[in-house]
Amino acid sequence: MDLLQQNFDEFRQRLKHGRGMNHVSDDPVFYLVFKPEEMLTVKRRMKQWIAKLNLEGWKVHVFSMAEAVHEILKKNDLRDFWLESEQDAPLDFDVINETLTDALTGENTLRNMVEEKLVTLKGQDNAVLFITDLEALHPYLRVGTIEQGLQGRFTVPTIILYPGKRSGRTTLSFLGIYPEDGNYRSIHIGG
Repeated sequence: MDLLQQNFDEFRQRLKHGRGMNHVSDDPVFYLVFKPEEMLTVKRRMKQWIAKLNLEGWKVHVFSMAEAVHEILKKNDLRDFWLESEQDAPLDFDVINETLTDALTGENTLRNMVEEKLVTLKGQDNAVLFITDLEALHPYLRVGTIEQGLQGRFTVPTIILYPGKRSGRTTLSFLGIYPEDGNYRSIHIGG
């Protein structure tokens, strides 16, 4: 059995038996950490993993960061300005990324979308939330910022599919290119 499947099976076992006694936070948040080059493999396996959890009685819901980022940027009042600016200075990535970051993080827009999803799942029996497509957050922010902002608000077991590297129990490197960050408070599997 390959390592990705073993890690997913470990998550399933933890889900069945709860977080256990060795956790930092009370929130039911798990990171399934995998190498960035395995992103496509993980996307291909999602249907299989969801079906497996459904057979075990879980009701799986998915929150795609890529879809959320797209929705936020598409509806933003500055969208036309961004498109014009890109045509005027297509290689000015710093300015472009700064304004896009502000759109995603200003007023906690992206975090609020995740929280809204969690609120809709509150009280639903056997609900599980997968947060996918984290690569869409690069270079704007890291998911740890969102997790910290939602501390105490995770209403259902949540698994974050995390492309990156893990070192130790709580240190992750997003996409394997960001500096290691030890501020993640959840359970890490794989990596």
